[in-house]
Amino acid sequence: MTALPDDSLLDDAVRLAEVDTHGLLRAAALAGAQVRATADAAAEAKIEQLEGFKPRAIVLVTRPGLGPAVSHLLAALLLPSCPAPLVVTDQVPNWIGPLDVVIAHTDDAGESVLAESIARAGRFGASIVLTAPEEGPVAAAAAGQAVLITPRISVPPGFGFAKALTSGLLALRSLGLLKVDIDALADELDKEAERDHMQHESFVNPAKSLALRLADHTPLLWGLDPVASAVGRHAAQVLATHTEAVCDVAGYPQAMSRTALHRAAVAATSGRDVFADPDDVDGPAAALRVLLLAVRSVPGDPARAHAAATLPGADLLSIAEEVTGDEPTLAAVLALRFEFAALYLGLAAGTAGGSGPYAPTNA
Repeated sequence: MTALPDDSLLDDAVRLAEVDTHGLLRAAALAGAQVRATADAAAEAKIEQLEGFKPRAIVLVTRPGLGPAVSHLLAALLLPSCPAPLVVTDQVPNWIGPLDVVIAHTDDAGESVLAESIARAGRFGASIVLTAPEEGPVAAAAAGQAVLITPRISVPPGFGFAKALTSGLLALRSLGLLKVDIDALADELDKEAERDHMQHESFVNPAKSLALRLADHTPLLWGLDPVASAVGRHAAQVLATHTEAVCDVAGYPQAMSRTALHRAAVAATSGRDVFADPDDVDGPAAALRVLLLAVRSVPGDPARAHAAATLPGADLLSIAEEVTGDEPTLAAVLALRFEFAALYLGLAAGTAGGSGPYAPTNA
């Protein structure tokens, strides 16, 4: 869990600006701009060459950093209706061939494992969509063999989720596998960044409010649908990047199988006066904060009904009740909210920023 020595900092824009010496909040606010810039870069890289192609398999490569969360989110958006097999892996498999499509992302220009994977995919004629820096071994491996989408907006490592997601969405849209309104996606991310701006106080700022709910607790990020569960992966990543919070991330059906933890979650959210302070809980369960995440709306979903019945005091983040858009847009907005919340929590606790990309300020 991450403790806040002074939670009043969150509502003091001057002090927030002073502690945010590396401009991390501004970097997060560039998500919408990253979407637009990535769309332009993809068009120049001729991503339309994928149009009409019917892949035998789609390989989503998960290298350290943002790769795992982005790949699992793309897979969740495609399933269960994807007509081609989906493979989520940390390396391109040996069976790769000219009928397959590889989608990958990295912020590390010298990522040797990915460079080898891209070279292998190119050698065997696979179609490749790669988001990576324009120089270095990874880009060299992709030269002449891939749709290479290079960054046009400079952000610190770990802040390129919108860029990586947009590249994958554009690839899948070109393949005719997924519908997404890229302009609307960028616009909604701009709106979320405005809602989460440091000038807005916590009672009207959803990211600051979320940060306060997470402070001094161990978050249980349980998804009520596969897309929301995938967003939970990114939430755990940014919380671990900027704060000391340790999270449990799972789809709610999986969370129910974790009997001891689920029992503690029930104790933390049930059996109290509805007017009682949710923080006035005794025992080990007091440290838990259950957040039920929802992107899709599935009428009559038994998992959601069970969660509502057994965890009545849990926080429900159902982004579709706040934002209008397609599933990729809703997922991206929820992911950005967690990014801002993690930054506010980390800046207030002194764990975000530092001299290196992820070094703490008090290192």
